[in-house]
Amino acid sequence: MTSKPVKIGIIGLGRWAKVLTRAAQTSDKFEIVAGHSRSEEKRAAYEADFGIATVATLEELLANPEIKGCILTVPNEQHLPVAEQVAAAGKHVYTEKPIANTLTNGLKMHELQERHGVCLMVGHSARLLKGTRLIKAAIDAGELGRVAFMEANFSNERALELTPSTWRWYRDKAPGGPLSQLGIHQFDALHYLGGDISEVSSIASKLSPVGAEVDDQSMTLMKFADGKVAYVGCCWTSPGIYSIRVFGSKGLMHYELDFGHWDDPSNLHLTSTLYIQRGKDGYGKREEIKLPQANMFVDELEMFAEVCSTGQIKELSASDGNVALAVVYAALRSVDRNGALVPLSEVIDEARADVAAERNAA
Repeated sequence: MTSKPVKIGIIGLGRWAKVLTRAAQTSDKFEIVAGHSRSEEKRAAYEADFGIATVATLEELLANPEIKGCILTVPNEQHLPVAEQVAAAGKHVYTEKPIANTLTNGLKMHELQERHGVCLMVGHSARLLKGTRLIKAAIDAGELGRVAFMEANFSNERALELTPSTWRWYRDKAPGGPLSQLGIHQFDALHYLGGDISEVSSIASKLSPVGAEVDDQSMTLMKFADGKVAYVGCCWTSPGIYSIRVFGSKGLMHYELDFGHWDDPSNLHLTSTLYIQRGKDGYGKREEIKLPQANMFVDELEMFAEVCSTGQIKELSASDGNVALAVVYAALRSVDRNGALVPLSEVIDEARADVAAERNAA
């Protein structure tokens, strides 16, 4: 990377833009120099909070030659049209997860890279959590032996707070409820830890008393190409939790974080837990591993700054984002089929066919 901070723009100035901007201001590797929202009120609030200039039109932001890439924190259905404009201006794209509102649009997002000579990065920041990274290092070093089984959970109380005025109330905006809003984080994390995913099975239920359209309980099973299996659970009517457990022939590792610090990950290490249990020694002899201080949002944005400097992407790619989204769609299809296994290739191939059909019809 160059010695000077990489200059970046941000598009969409709501709550999550503020979370990322607070993280950005702790880094000396990049600088957010301009923001854009169609809302004058949000532009004024953002300028007041961070002292960063905003512009009224996207065209004005993209005309700035110093800006090398743009962060997108716009609603899911706007990811593709906004990313198309950013990429056409020759600027690299960072978009919050999911990569798009549909898998078809996710594949179109991927195509922007070759068409415009830019890189597209997806903000699946959960795989950057230090506990997850340490588990991956242990797997790669052979400490756990052959990994055969993984389990993960990401739950919170969101379904108890839904009203018809919130977009998560609606099935078309938040398909599967916690499946697409929480489970997708774990689908990406387990893809990172376990490799290629081949098949998905899922069941869901609706138990929240508020009456939203979406399901609010989800259990998903995944089979990996090498034979390992995994489970991801999401309850949308409980206190918040995020945990991953990986089982191998030589040992297991368990990671659980304090969900209360999700928006401020610099303090996650203080109250989160990571331990390894080796061989037959049992639970009583597990070894707790000290978690280093870190910030997954800073880490992912510094990755994006490096992408903007080098034009190369190593992780959090469009391909990664589309795998996580494909698991969501395979799980939704499995729910409709009463839990039957759905090959991931089935939903990906259909989305590719849809892209081709749209291109041929144009």
